[in-house]
Parts: sequence; C-alpha cells; structure tokens
Amino acid sequence: MFLNGGELDEITAFRRELHRRPELSGHEAETARTVTQALRSSEPDAIVTGLGGHGIAAVYQGAADGPTVMIRAELDALPIEELSSLPHRSEIAGKGHLCGHDGHTAILIALAKGLSHRRPARGRAILLFQPAEENGAGAAAVLADPKFEALKPDFVFSLHNFPGLPLGHVALAEGPVNCASRGMKIVLSGKTSHASCPEDGIAPTFAMARLLEELTGLGAGGRLDADFTLVTVTHARLGEPAFGISPGRAEIWATLRTLTDVRMTGLVESAETLVRSHAEAAGLVSSISYEDIFHQCSNAPAAVDELRRALVDEEISHDRGATALPMKGSEDFGLFGRVAPSAMFFLGAGEDHPRLHNPDYDFPDALIAVGARAFMRTIRNLLG
Repeated sequence: MFLNGGELDEITAFRRELHRRPELSGHEAETARTVTQALRSSEPDAIVTGLGGHGIAAVYQGAADGPTVMIRAELDALPIEELSSLPHRSEIAGKGHLCGHDGHTAILIALAKGLSHRRPARGRAILLFQPAEENGAGAAAVLADPKFEALKPDFVFSLHNFPGLPLGHVALAEGPVNCASRGMKIVLSGKTSHASCPEDGIAPTFAMARLLEELTGLGAGGRLDADFTLVTVTHARLGEPAFGISPGRAEIWATLRTLTDVRMTGLVESAETLVRSHAEAAGLVSSISYEDIFHQCSNAPAAVDELRRALVDEEISHDRGATALPMKGSEDFGLFGRVAPSAMFFLGAGEDHPRLHNPDYDFPDALIAVGARAFMRTIRNLLG
C-alpha cells in the first residue's frame, strides 16, 4: 500500500466525519468545504471548486506531457433516516450516507495523499468530486460547466461499492453495466364535486386505476438485455383526504427503467401514449414531466483493459461479474463516456452486508485501501 497505517487511520476518520454530516444532491456545500480543506494538505497544482454546483477537481501535474486520467467520486447522500447504533451515524435527521459516497470520497482523498508523495511522471491525474449523483443531475452539470473544458480527460474511471459480492472482490466488465432510468410524474386534472353528486364532476379515479395497472404492465422484466423494461409505481395520490369531495386531481409517480437509452425512448413513447389515451377518454387534462433522468452506463473496452491490468498488478480478486452485472440500478457516470473512454468497477462490500439505500447500510472502511490501490496502480500504469 502506498500509504502508511497512520495515514489510513486519518482517512478512515475523515470518512466517518463525512458520514456524520450527510448532505443531499445539490446541497453539498459543507461537504465540499471539508473535502477542499483535506485536499489542500496534499498540495495539488490546482483546485477547481464550484464545478457543476458544489463539485471539486484536484489536479496533479506530471513533469512531462502525457494523457489526463480522471478518477471520479460522488459527494451527495440520501433523504433516508439512518437506523444505526454506530458512533459515527448520521447526525442529520432524515439524511444518511446510505450508498457509500462518503467511502468513495475517502478513496480519492487517499489518492490525493499518495499523489502528494509522488506526482505522475507525465500528464495529469485529476480527482473529481462530483455533486448530485443521486438525482442524476450532477454529471451533466459538471460536463456543462465551462471550467470542465480545461480538465478534459483522456480516461475517466470510477467505482461503486457492491453489497452482495465478497468483501474486496471486484466485478468488472465491458459494455452496459447500469440501466437508464427516469422518474415520470403524471398529473390528471378534472373537476371536483360534492361526494353525494360525483356525476357533477370529472373524477380521475378510474383513469388512475387503469394507469396503475397498465403502466406497470409495460415492464417486460426478464433478462437484462436490449429489450429489458421495468416500470415501478413509486407514489400515487387521488384527491384530498376528505369524505365530502369527489376528487378532481390525481398524481402518479413511476420510474421507467431500461438497459439502453434507445429502449428508453420507446418506453417513454408507450407510457405517454397510455396516459394521453386514458385521460382523453375520461375527459381529463393530463400533464407529464420527468425528473431524476439517468442515461445508460457502459464501460469502454480500452478503459476496462486499464482497470483490469491494475487489478492484476495489485493482485486484487476480480471477475466479469456474471451474476452482478449489468445492474438494474442507475448511475449518472455514463455521461462521462461521451467525452472520453470510461469505466466503472464494482467493489464487493460483503455478501451479507446491508444493501445500498438500506437504513442500516454503512460503507466498509476496509475498502478504502483496496479501492485506492486499484486506482493508484491505474494512474501509475498510464502516467508513470
């Protein structure tokens, strides 16, 4: 390991401090300040702040010309109450680092320490701390920020911890690794009336009931291949909580999920057609909006080759993740593949570890050293 035990202890304490103070997507101001302060001690050649919101990039310049290698982690937490007796459990009600982004960030802080001891021989190593991954907005905001142009990488790498895989074991494969998804918000508007005279109004009750069934029916399920579709209704509301009013408004939230962006286009068209047809038949006005839009995430073969070479060099157990990949879950990292060859590997958090987004999840600190070793070897292989 390129860090000593004392340094790893400091980084573990740093991770746990982040865990205590989680911030949600787009609101990572305190987290960004904490990360920036930690980076200063590693004396990077430049620190770019306010990137795509609260994002940060630390640049470590080599002595000679060469490629730019970017390693990306995430800053944000989740709007979930942590249920834990850990001494470093969340101190913020209703918020928790229950996806491990605190651990991913700590891995990049470990890289910063290592790069402060020894700069790349050539090119640049850039550590990117991205905001707003959980709502799908962060990667797009970073890439759209004019400050990103000066950072443009030749390779981009990332990781995500993965409960269900053995602790420290890596799953890595070419091609699709995360599904595309988006949140579809449907509003059906009619007219209220007295509950004793529902015929005097236009209630969305039956249109809503049909849509709850038929939207879900658009999900083909089955194998995660090019034809995979899944529609999950996550929230529904009809009228007001009153016995004297026949409802005039309904709202449905559904998550649409496919393996590819192309298939998502078709699923969106089918879902919108259903909504419009049922609304028109019932004399309702419909509106549709989208949030939490994630594009497919695919690993480029050239980037996978570099990660696999590093895992072999570091003797880190790995395979193609045949039982784990691709994942049904979504990741906004896929957008980085539009600017450079990119790849994400999945680092086992333990076969019996609480799952991501569970209220008792906590990032395993033992993974900090494993993830940092894999990334540092990737940097050294490419930049010397």
